[in-house]
Amino acid sequence: MANKTEIRALELGESVAEEQEVYIVDVTYRKENGEYSLCYYIDKNGGVGIDECEKFSKAVEEVLDREDFIENNYTLEVSSPGADRKLTKEREFLYYRDREVDVKLYKAENGAKEFCGVLKDYKDGTAYIETDGEIMEIPAKSAVYIRLSFKF
Repeated sequence: MANKTEIRALELGESVAEEQEVYIVDVTYRKENGEYSLCYYIDKNGGVGIDECEKFSKAVEEVLDREDFIENNYTLEVSSPGADRKLTKEREFLYYRDREVDVKLYKAENGAKEFCGVLKDYKDGTAYIETDGEIMEIPAKSAVYIRLSFKF
């Protein structure tokens, strides 16, 4: 569940993302080792590089400074989601529909604990993944991970 800061940061970043033709996959606001960080994970067809991240960072920083809704000092980070990122939030699952995903389950289903398939949908905490012509319903809680599949 996203916290209020993440929700507001997402709302404020949406117009910047739209202008720059990128998609905000996720926003996290965390405290680690006594320091706060606000991180936007952005993506677009074909992926994002350092130039897109830098451009988004500068533009969203202006919006965040103007709104000044975060009480604590924080570090702003902008990143691509990364190849091995576990999909966790509904907006991530919905953005990556029709993409191939790798799945690892805590407990084997139909004899398989790990498999590949195509993410078809996500509703109410359940991922719908097509594999071998059949749709499997995988509750996100029952998966060690569901992440984008990359073949090198």
